[in-house]
Amino acid sequence: MKNRIEELRKKSGLKQEDLADQLQVSRQTISSLENGRYNPSIILAFRIARLFNMSIEDVFIYEEENEHEKA
Repeated sequence: MKNRIEELRKKSGLKQEDLADQLQVSRQTISSLENGRYNPSIILAFRIARLFNMSIEDVFIYEEENEHEKA
């Protein structure tokens, strides 16, 4: 799942540490989210979206796997 966290964070003038503090998570969690190595819990996804005054769908981009690509 892709996301716009890094883009939104930078637009807001926040460092990873600042965003982590506001969300009560580690800076490493923010880094992992931004790099696509970690998918957040639904609670954290809601908190991130709410922080940026957006819907979850506007922050996180879910791409379904193509059935033909699985084979």
